[in-house]
Amino acid sequence: MEKKQSNMVAIVTMCFIFAMISFVTNMAAPFGNIWGNQYPWSKMAGNLMNFAAYLFMGIPAGKMLLKIGYKNTTLVALATGFVGIVIQWISSKVTGGSAIYIYLLGAFVCGFCVCMLNTVVNPMLNILGGGGNKGNQYIQIGGTLNSLTGTLTPLLVGALIGTVTASTSMSDVAPLLFIAMGVFALAFVIISLVKIPEPAKERNATVYEHSAWNFRHFVLGAIAIFFYVGIEIGIPSQVNFFLADASSKGAGIAVNGAAIGGAIAAIYWLLMMVGRMCSTFISGKVSTRTQMISVCTVAIVLVLIAIFIPKTVTVNMPGYSAADGFAMFQVPLSCLLLVLCGLCTSVMWGAIFNLAVEGLGKYTEAASGIFMMLVVGGGIMPFIQELIAKGPAGYMNSYWLVIAMLCYLLYYALVGCKNVNKDIPVD
Repeated sequence: MEKKQSNMVAIVTMCFIFAMISFVTNMAAPFGNIWGNQYPWSKMAGNLMNFAAYLFMGIPAGKMLLKIGYKNTTLVALATGFVGIVIQWISSKVTGGSAIYIYLLGAFVCGFCVCMLNTVVNPMLNILGGGGNKGNQYIQIGGTLNSLTGTLTPLLVGALIGTVTASTSMSDVAPLLFIAMGVFALAFVIISLVKIPEPAKERNATVYEHSAWNFRHFVLGAIAIFFYVGIEIGIPSQVNFFLADASSKGAGIAVNGAAIGGAIAAIYWLLMMVGRMCSTFISGKVSTRTQMISVCTVAIVLVLIAIFIPKTVTVNMPGYSAADGFAMFQVPLSCLLLVLCGLCTSVMWGAIFNLAVEGLGKYTEAASGIFMMLVVGGGIMPFIQELIAKGPAGYMNSYWLVIAMLCYLLYYALVGCKNVNKDIPVD
């Protein structure tokens, strides 16, 4: 009974951490609307810096799990996140060209934080669920809260910004930064008081004959997560930028485009929350692989249709503006189709992680660190998509990159996820 209660506390704690990850990550794209008005190259720069940190911190974070444990790694991550938010707040107080670079430094430091948190929470929930479908189910539960904060963050930032003008600055979103500082401080206190299982310490082994790199399904899964995070971030970010662009190249919304874009992007994250909640109930019965094949196929169809539909074909969607509050706004139908992809991407993270670490045993912690290193794709691929969108191809044609990445995920679900290295001892 005591072990069951301890596990429940650990599960709740990990789900809370999952929520924080999305809160920090999803500030980057709407903040990009602020900086992009003054520095056109910087719209996705904050997001790029946030995810670039994964490349440097992924493997060290995995080693931290082995050396100092899950709990201490979490505490280090929270302290780092607090510092990153403070640096971003400082950028709102600085005038001149140096402000953007201070902000990018803050985004980079926050990237270290979310990398460490991701390295902790995913293997822990998978382990607490015993791997397999149950492990995926626990990850989807955490992912539901992750999507909830992902829904609220762009909505709050969009409401604070309203319409992006020459005078819009980071000081307009300072209240959100203060909230973030408070959340990090509170989380640090909570985590320091709760007991978290330490499976790596219980094994009491640090030198192994093989490594996670010896498992083909893990290597292909790490590549899959590189593309997945690019898809997850790229889809709503370009929808946000498209709606915020009042020119003929964008949606042409003259007033409160940034607020409406933020609200529509929030619907994507809301649908991710709905999808993960549904997956929580079906994951015990429907295999992870089956879910992955289904959502990849549907997502490819939705994005293809969105690319070909003219933006003159419109539909009413709920949004927010300072003048009208919550109301229905006319937006291109392609935005609705892309937002619906949130239902598909909702289950992909947990499914890929679950499939990639299945059967890894004692190599799980190191694998988690490598896995997080490849999350850098969430910075690189959306940045490439943004370059395509800014060029002659335009916003919608930039989604051909998303199609290519979705095709790889479908391949992984069909073929690449099969463990062909079962002869390697993992106990």
